Amino acid sequence: MSAQHSISQRYGPVAPGDRLRSEDEPAAGVLGYLIGFCLSVLLTAASFGVVGTHLIWAPGIPVALAVLAVAQMGVHLVFFLHINSGPDHTNNILALAFGALSITSSISGSLWIMYHLNHNMMAPKMMTDLHMQH
Repeated sequence: MSAQHSISQRYGPVAPGDRLRSEDEPAAGVLGYLIGFCLSVLLTAASFGVVGTHLIWAPGIPVALAVLAVAQMGVHLVFFLHINSGPDHTNNILALAFGALSITSSISGSLWIMYHLNHNMMAPKMMTDLHMQH
């Protein structure tokens, strides 16, 4: 009998990479949080470094900040929210995807509406010219 088979019999389905720890091993959980904290601090410092130094070409700064932001979201999801690809986390991943879809559609719809309102509204200069003609 394999070790994975005995673990799955005892604890149920276990995702690859999940480390089971007993109650007398609290340091293992703290180590994961410390790694996540250090990675978060490094990514935050890197984003300040990207803006504060001239190491990156100026038009590339927004792209670098977006990449660092996505990386930091990934660190938070894995190390603090403990979301992984295990079978127990399917509902969490679907809820996260639905939230991302909702936020994306709200923001893109709002920007689309504001763009078209701005494009279709009469300019203030034209309004003053019409007022002077009367």
